[in-house]
Amino acid sequence: MTSALVAALSTGLAVWLWTGPDVATTRLSRLLRPFTTRPDPYRRSLSSMLTRSSPGRRADAWRRASIELCQSLSAELSAGRTPSEALTRAVTAVDFPDPDAMRQVIAAARDGGDVPAALLSSAPSQGGEGLRRLATCWEVGTTVGAGMAALVDRVAQTERAAQAHRQDVAAQLAGPRTTARMLAFLPALGLLMAGALNMRPLDFLLGSLPGLMCLFAGVALDACGLWWTNRMATKAQT
Repeated sequence: MTSALVAALSTGLAVWLWTGPDVATTRLSRLLRPFTTRPDPYRRSLSSMLTRSSPGRRADAWRRASIELCQSLSAELSAGRTPSEALTRAVTAVDFPDPDAMRQVIAAARDGGDVPAALLSSAPSQGGEGLRRLATCWEVGTTVGAGMAALVDRVAQTERAAQAHRQDVAAQLAGPRTTARMLAFLPALGLLMAGALNMRPLDFLLGSLPGLMCLFAGVALDACGLWWTNRMATKAQT
């Protein structure tokens, strides 16, 4: 009974640690929360450190920063500043997950370089949609002579709508993800119930070749089910 209970609890804990939230990042965020209000460079370094742990969180951070950049750039252009000066001020005012990646954008804006190429080079593969759209907007505005502020504002609106859609999809997927985690925990519950009935499931699972085969097959299928559910949910959010 005791061994079955320990096995069930260990299995449940392993499933929760694998599928649950990032504990280290959550604790670190709480500990460093009072320092995130400090001015540069502390706030930027802490923000960069906290967003490195998860590709999804890092992509969301880049999307939020892109929206802030477009909003700040639109405000600077509406104030009457030149596009290069407005972009320099806007990039400096936004906290990017990787500030070093935006240095080439600032250099291109100050020196009259190829700003669209710098934006495309700085945009990450995940979360860089806003920067790529801004690069296209910049190229059209400087080539055709269209109103840059209106184009940038349109990009900001598009990014905000896309971000709201992703958040809505994530909220709708919260239920299926929770259900999948509960189903993954059911084998541990089965071990616990079998142990309560003095059926000694661990003696079969760990003491014989057929039991070991069943154990490995069950763990593999459980892991594949969690991986497939998470993959489908991730694709639905992109």
